[in-house]
Amino acid sequence: MKAVAIQEFGGPEVLTVIDIPAPAPGAGEVLIATEAIGVGGVDVVIRSGAIASYGFEPGHIPGSEVAGTVTEVGEGVDRAWLGRRVWAFTGLGGGYAEQATAAVEELVPLPADLSPAAAVALGSSGTVAHFALAHAHFRPGESVLVRGAAGGIGVMAVQLAARGGAGAVAVTTSSPARGERLRALGATHVLDRSGESEGGADAPAGYDVVVDIVAGPDMPGFLDRLHPNGRMVLLGVMGGWPPADFGKHLLAGVRKSLSFATFSADTVPKADQHAVRAAQFTAAVQGELHAAVHGTLPLDQAALAHGKMAAGEVFGRLALLP
Repeated sequence: MKAVAIQEFGGPEVLTVIDIPAPAPGAGEVLIATEAIGVGGVDVVIRSGAIASYGFEPGHIPGSEVAGTVTEVGEGVDRAWLGRRVWAFTGLGGGYAEQATAAVEELVPLPADLSPAAAVALGSSGTVAHFALAHAHFRPGESVLVRGAAGGIGVMAVQLAARGGAGAVAVTTSSPARGERLRALGATHVLDRSGESEGGADAPAGYDVVVDIVAGPDMPGFLDRLHPNGRMVLLGVMGGWPPADFGKHLLAGVRKSLSFATFSADTVPKADQHAVRAAQFTAAVQGELHAAVHGTLPLDQAALAHGKMAAGEVFGRLALLP
């Protein structure tokens, strides 16, 4: 079968198409004929080598979520899964391939009317956004700022905050055009990457919740924008690591009782994740949530997909199609 591997750590060009034997499902696993493969920010970070110290090596096949049809089941797996369309989490690799294995507890059946590309646009991003807002103790009526709102998680955080009754949903993004797309999904205020209002329009002076997928050197300034009892939740470092001394901003605002937290869906029980995921899949079919699929590319154009992400061209998620 065809797969895409990281030949060496570096830019998008290091992604190479290879031919390898199809994997066999082990005990408790299934084999999936992939129909769509999500291209996520974590794939980019792994490819760059930024987290090679966590055990990633050249030859790694990236990709953590796929949608497709179960074609084989391993020992101990109910054969009723055979032939079912599913979304699956494959771990931190293995997804960029024509066939992929996944543990049976990582499967969620797909509604008949949900496309594979929509499934991988929603599957991880929507769940992370949901539980990140819960981690921030978001309540109806509160103001929310989403940094890096045009990515997969950001798009979902905007929709879920608006759907949850936020008093205001501000977003940082790279262009007015993206801002208008985010407004259509529930954003009330569009800011540039530095947090300034686009076009000089009024924006909230502060926020109850900041959902940050960017981090980077500008992150501490957004701590300063929190209201008393405000909470920032950091989900990613797509803009690089924050300054080592960012905690000074929390201490400087100690009389405001500010909170800073990181969040990973790894801390959420699988059953809870899958319940939210299934509900979001249904909501998408019913038109209550929008699966922001930027576009699709053939599997062998994974390098092009990563190049588009690096260039800041992607709104939502890209999907690879075997």
